[in-house]
Amino acid sequence: MICDNMDRLKKTMEGVLAPEGKGVRILDEKRLRGERIDDWVWTAVFSSDEATRTAARWLIRRAGAAAGVRTASIQGLYEAMGRGEVSGFTVPAINIRALTYDTAQAVFRAALACGAGAVIFEIARSEIDYTRQRPAEYACAVTAAALKTGYRGPLFLQGDHFQVGAKKYAKDPGAEVKAVKDLIWEAIDAGFFNIDIDTSTLVDLTQTTVKKQQALNYGLAAEMTTMIRDLEPAGATVSVGGEIGEVGGKNSTVEELHAFMEGYLETLRKNGATLKGISKISVQTGTTHGGIPMADGSVAKVKLDFDTLQKISAVARTKYGMAGAVQHGASTLPNEAFDRFPATGTAEIHLATGFQNIVYDSPSFPAALRERIYDYLKKEAASERKEGDTEEQFFYKTRKKGIGPFKREIWDLPESARKTLGGELEAQFSLLFGKLNVGGTLEVVNRFVTPVDIPLPPPAGLL
Repeated sequence: MICDNMDRLKKTMEGVLAPEGKGVRILDEKRLRGERIDDWVWTAVFSSDEATRTAARWLIRRAGAAAGVRTASIQGLYEAMGRGEVSGFTVPAINIRALTYDTAQAVFRAALACGAGAVIFEIARSEIDYTRQRPAEYACAVTAAALKTGYRGPLFLQGDHFQVGAKKYAKDPGAEVKAVKDLIWEAIDAGFFNIDIDTSTLVDLTQTTVKKQQALNYGLAAEMTTMIRDLEPAGATVSVGGEIGEVGGKNSTVEELHAFMEGYLETLRKNGATLKGISKISVQTGTTHGGIPMADGSVAKVKLDFDTLQKISAVARTKYGMAGAVQHGASTLPNEAFDRFPATGTAEIHLATGFQNIVYDSPSFPAALRERIYDYLKKEAASERKEGDTEEQFFYKTRKKGIGPFKREIWDLPESARKTLGGELEAQFSLLFGKLNVGGTLEVVNRFVTPVDIPLPPPAGLL
């Protein structure tokens, strides 16, 4: 049920939630996890009334806090990794583009089955646009999924690739930097206490020294870190990530890490002697976001530079106290590759397209809907078709952009289809969690991470 006004939403609270201070008290958890949380998340995403959408999001976040599902920073865990007190696993950072509520439930079911707590939910700047999910909506869908499945513990929400686009920066530097800063502000306000700054697009390989090549990258990263420290809520330290090599470009080196960090820390100290810096560093090791589609629609195999990952991770920890290196663009790698990430000390791995592919390619995804999406892309994404692309290559590269325009229809899939898709996704999450060794990490997370309950003023007219 989608509530189209505040009175109807208030009615759904009866016997389930009661106001308590600036939050709520759960009266009936069984009813909350039943139809009520479904009603609220659908209202939060699809209600025609903006005030009611806002109120539903507040209900979900406060119900989550009351149940023990609180958004948190992974900073404490990553500092422990930097000190060598914790090791042996790689944290999966999962981008959910389609069926966010159902997919997040599949993640939590897999996590509950193995006791995983070191799991991040993230969304990139570009994904926010083409999936039509602003941070507040995404946060609520994931929180609702935790409540639905009975997951309890810190909830890590991350802004992935909050990227300064090179072309937009060249045209209007001030406007592009402001756009990213505004997004950071919006994300933190929505409970994203993990932010990956990506200014790696501005690395200039034509410069004569590595430090000069990285100068604009580390300068802007330090500037945005400073802003984040000003914005972060009292009692919370936002985990900030930096990036030294653009995904899809040349492979990163230890020399680039040193050049970036020396310049970054020097600049950051000028802004504030005690400011905390980044907790991890993203690198390029040979992958491409989404993988490289072949003429038949299959994905080309890539040669991943695990040696680079291992060397940079080791230096990041021993010299700079960070958790280690971050691998992007990995979800389309063969399953047998994932065991190697913990073995090389990789701190975090970003996974996105592979889960989108499971949804689109599943026999349970309606063929008629997929064809409507593809027909839409033929018109709206025609300019992205490269000469020589087959139909399969074109659709593989562009179908992510059909998710937003068809979001309601995808969420509205028959229950049987969503159940099957949820099972397929859960199986993949379970496999990945096993290979990345995050089973049993909820105990470790609870040891080093203390979520902060951020008061949220209730919307007018709700309580």
